[in-house]
Amino acid sequence: MKAFKSLLEWPVRRFNLTGATAVVAGPFTWLVLFFLVPFVLVVKISFAELQLGIPPYTELASYTDGVVHVALNLSHYAFLFTDSLYFATYVNSVWVAAMTTLLCLLIGYPMAYYIARSNPATRNLLMMGVMLPFWTSFLIRVYAWIGILKNNGLLNNFLMWIGLTHTPIELYRTNYAVYIGMVYSYLPFLVMPLYAHLVKMDLRLLEAAYDLGAKPWKAFVRITLPLSKNGIIAGCLLVFIPAVGEYVIPELLGGANTLMIGRVMWNEFFNNADWPMASAVTCAMVLLLLVPMAMFQHFQAKEQGGRR
Repeated sequence: MKAFKSLLEWPVRRFNLTGATAVVAGPFTWLVLFFLVPFVLVVKISFAELQLGIPPYTELASYTDGVVHVALNLSHYAFLFTDSLYFATYVNSVWVAAMTTLLCLLIGYPMAYYIARSNPATRNLLMMGVMLPFWTSFLIRVYAWIGILKNNGLLNNFLMWIGLTHTPIELYRTNYAVYIGMVYSYLPFLVMPLYAHLVKMDLRLLEAAYDLGAKPWKAFVRITLPLSKNGIIAGCLLVFIPAVGEYVIPELLGGANTLMIGRVMWNEFFNNADWPMASAVTCAMVLLLLVPMAMFQHFQAKEQGGRR
């Protein structure tokens, strides 16, 4: 029995595993195998050249006559910065993601504030309503918006029935449809972190402000808004980062002129079979997303340093 127990404890002693290390090891290994390794492969392909074959790209290194030959192709990255189409696509993707984030914030903050200030029973019911869309397939929800926004859809039929318009309003296959679909899809990602910060706020601070003569709007600006700052930043990042690379919503709800990075990557990978160019587009998008993430980390480090 002692020998069996000693055998079970050997990995812990051998690798000096603590409880926290063992818990983190599983998710960390998952991230390395299914996120880091594939991304390294994408970076490798982005420096290759296009060729007809399987796979449709050349190898970076070759070994001939005892010599290792390395060939790095930078033309794809140079083309990204010189071609106006790709530049316009990146700018439009950032703009659409930024506007989606702003609209989600304007809609989501009042929602999160109201939910956090409701009684516990109502609060749970409202949070269930916020999370309810996640129980349905994302693709089905986008297709539902097609039935709502198209010319003979639910919205236009309702507007013509009540007499607000006599002809259908062009919404489907426009940028307006893209914004509607993206705000609807990503709004819960902003509401939930905001709610988590607002519900934990000490309401005695507001009572003290009111006792000192502060008006409601001033108490909100001076107390509520600063205390919910971390929730705002976290929610905005959770919306902005996936919105930049969104593919399904612009493809199904947007028009031919709705160019975003996700659609360009899809076309390069599957329509043009140009894996090196698609990989370069992907790497450039990741570098673009590192900017807001680095700003958030800097803000967090600065705030934690100020608390100390």
